[in-house]
Amino acid sequence: MKKNMGAVDRVLRTIIALVIAYLWWTGTISGGLGVALAILAAIFLLTSAISFCPLYRPLGLSTCGRAK
Repeated sequence: MKKNMGAVDRVLRTIIALVIAYLWWTGTISGGLGVALAILAAIFLLTSAISFCPLYRPLGLSTCGRAK
């Protein structure tokens, strides 16, 4: 599995996931929306940890810098 996420992409996904987790933990978001966002946050954390986004591959996207 070739990495296709750059550092900025990974940091942004992690920040978004932490904000969602905080909002869920404090009860600001709940119910079906809360569950959906919690799942999205978990996916963001996982893809950030492994530097690979499966949706980028079929779209031909990569946020990694080019090798010099």
